[in-house]
Amino acid sequence: MTGSSAAALVPAEFPVRLLARGLDVLVLAAVDVGLGRLMGYGFDWLLVGSAFVFFYFSLLDALAGATLGKLVLGLRVLGPDGGRPTLRQSLRREAFTLIGSIPFIGPILALAAWVVIARTIRRSPLRQGKHDELAGGTRVVHLQAG
Repeated sequence: MTGSSAAALVPAEFPVRLLARGLDVLVLAAVDVGLGRLMGYGFDWLLVGSAFVFFYFSLLDALAGATLGKLVLGLRVLGPDGGRPTLRQSLRREAFTLIGSIPFIGPILALAAWVVIARTIRRSPLRQGKHDELAGGTRVVHLQAG
């Protein structure tokens, strides 16, 4: 990673990652409500909103190394090589965000995915979740002055 020594990269714990995701959800909820008012809250809205959420996380992580929530909290997503994740890695990493869009059972499946991710983050020495593993070894770090 450019400009930071490896010693200054600390694996991000689940609570701060969840808080970053929560900040992102606030941004996304505002966009989603705006989309709903603009296009109506139908099936088209569900598709467009789901795609927006998926690409928000995937593109920002690949292009900037962080979403807005992660930036605010000093977190970065790293690829297996220590740089930003590739677009392919980011798309794989965030594929679970689409689960919640499945009509009727999506929210239950999304909750199950979050439980798996939380448990794998807590058990991993580098705090990698199942979605990080599926993306080839991405990880989230907390940048510290050093």
